[in-house]
Amino acid sequence: MILSDSRLSGFYKLSVDERISALEARGWLSVAEAAQLRDGRQVLSAAAADRIIENVVGVFGLPFAIAPNFLVDERDYIVPLVVEEPSIVAGLSGAARIARASGGFRIGCEDSLLIGQVHVTGMADVDAALQSLQASRPSLLAAANAVHPRLAERGGGVVEMELRTSSLPDGGPLLTVHFLVDSADAMGANLVNTICEALAPEIARLCGGEVALRILSNLADRALVTATARFAVGELARGSHDGAAVRDAIVLANDIARVDAHRAATHNKGIMNGVDALAIATGNDWRAIEAGGHAYAARTGSYQPLTRWSVDERGDLVGELVMPLKVGTVGGTLSANPAASLGLAIAGVESARALAGLMAAVGLAQNFAALRALASTGIQDGHMKLHARSVAAAAGAPDAHFDSVVAELVDSGEIKRRKAEDIIRRLDAEAVMPEPLASAAGKVILLGEHAAVYGRHALALPIPNALRVHAERSKSATRIVVPAWRVERTVEPGAASGLDAAVALISRQLGLDDRHFSIAVDTELPAGMGLGSSAAIAVGVTRALAALHSLDIDDERINAIAFECEKLAHGDPSGIDNTISTFARPMLFRNDGELEGHALDLGSVPPLLIAHGTEAAPTREQVAGVRSRYERAPERYEALFDEIDKLSVAGAKLLQTKDYEDLGLLMNVCQGLLNAIEVSTPALEKMIALARQAGAVGAKLTGGGGGGSVVALCPGSIESVGRALRAAGYRTLVLP
Repeated sequence: MILSDSRLSGFYKLSVDERISALEARGWLSVAEAAQLRDGRQVLSAAAADRIIENVVGVFGLPFAIAPNFLVDERDYIVPLVVEEPSIVAGLSGAARIARASGGFRIGCEDSLLIGQVHVTGMADVDAALQSLQASRPSLLAAANAVHPRLAERGGGVVEMELRTSSLPDGGPLLTVHFLVDSADAMGANLVNTICEALAPEIARLCGGEVALRILSNLADRALVTATARFAVGELARGSHDGAAVRDAIVLANDIARVDAHRAATHNKGIMNGVDALAIATGNDWRAIEAGGHAYAARTGSYQPLTRWSVDERGDLVGELVMPLKVGTVGGTLSANPAASLGLAIAGVESARALAGLMAAVGLAQNFAALRALASTGIQDGHMKLHARSVAAAAGAPDAHFDSVVAELVDSGEIKRRKAEDIIRRLDAEAVMPEPLASAAGKVILLGEHAAVYGRHALALPIPNALRVHAERSKSATRIVVPAWRVERTVEPGAASGLDAAVALISRQLGLDDRHFSIAVDTELPAGMGLGSSAAIAVGVTRALAALHSLDIDDERINAIAFECEKLAHGDPSGIDNTISTFARPMLFRNDGELEGHALDLGSVPPLLIAHGTEAAPTREQVAGVRSRYERAPERYEALFDEIDKLSVAGAKLLQTKDYEDLGLLMNVCQGLLNAIEVSTPALEKMIALARQAGAVGAKLTGGGGGGSVVALCPGSIESVGRALRAAGYRTLVLP
């Protein structure tokens, strides 16, 4: 079989059918094999499975993938893999790409022998038994080879017999006969078991004892395979970590595994992630490989890693893996399982030894990939990105926006099926969402929450075009749909609060209360999180209904209507939300009827990150709570509001001059004052602490408090702050 270069750049970006076509075009798949993959004929049928094991009721599927880029002993391979764990295939492909730049992998394998064991007990004289067996060695070997005469014809056979003695726990003697069998290209379990059973009676007679066991050993330490590779230090850099730092961290991780069995177990599990996946794809007994590998790792009495990592004279990273690998390319259930046959064809190995060598290279590559991730960005970074694909698939994400669902899952930091289903519903709705007639801004308050209700200044910025509204006439009742909030309802004209009351009020204000509409809202704003969602709904719906009926209405009128809606939502609002939503301009706001004098010209968007959890912020309750506490201690609260006012006025100047360090300090002080008026919460404080620790110069709650959102000022650190908050399960939003 051919083959072309195994370097397949961008392979992961292709669809499944495109990948099959690419492999076929490059000669890695024959026309028949490509067709077999396309129509699913590689899948084991239930009828075929019923002939392999007992009590079959069906077959169980696992992903069948390939890892390109492998260069082993100067030959190109693509590696078939059957595995369900995300990141393994990507890790292997990347590791193989880096290794091939320095010559790829080198394999060593002196022997490929399987051990058959016959255990004898109850002997009167162990020394005499040993002498008898030694004297009968030629005849025993001849008898063993006579069990499978065709094995010798294929270049295999029983090549040696070894004798061992030990003591059982009760002190009784145990004599063990090892038959070392070259099983050629077969894994050889059945061959060896048959030999052991056939020779057991004669061995018992020669020893004057009883045979206790007669079966192969899965500790195939006479089939050791060595894989080595060099990774150039210049290729090891990842993220903010340079190559030398990654190299040294990999060596240290290996050293830790040598002295810590708990770490060594995880270290070796990473190796088996690759080895097992190739073993399953080629129909080999991965359980036997696992048992032998772990037994070999503990051969000294201390469980050890199967790899060794070091630095060579050039400063490059060198890896070596040694482990027992007795695999097969013929026999067993290979011919009965079309998937295994296809896996072997894709691997393109010419012998069982070649397959064992490829398997060792895969184990070393997977170990490198895992250690490199641990040494740099962390194992979860890539893993969670790929885990998001599994979650998106499980949630039923359609092909049309599968990648969008994955991207949003990763960005949210909440890689869960429920979250994926929410995203799918929203994207489905957006896919059929008509062109909007109107838009409105959300708002984020930097300084001045609650004090603005009492006539003080508040410093606020818009979240532009955060909400879009389409409206059309309806012959029956008025309906409003907000997919992002899972809202789909018929508006009740007599409602006293909520969306129903706001839409009814807007209709009356516009003189449209005798008409019906269908209203669709598309928004990035979460509901009830202190980002002006209710005001944005009011502004957007007002504009959309006015546009639908060609009404001439200016922003001042829209703002006034939205303010009336805010009274329904919040009781005693400051007016800041509706004003920012309507005019979409940064402002040092004060509820004094003047707007132009409060608008700020910033020139550029400040480096702000907004984050929120799931704890809602009922603004009406927070405003009422502050009012109650104010009435009990008006002088103290007036003093607090005066301090917040000073911060807002000073902050506006700092924002305009882009003095972000000092502005961040004022935000932190303001958070302390908001805590003093009892509108912060432990959840908000946790988000604020995370943001500051990750590099924000200032962070505080934004909006009414009592839950909701925080805003962080992050010059040069938006990405790191965002990662920290998303990793903790919070959702983030950056001003456009």
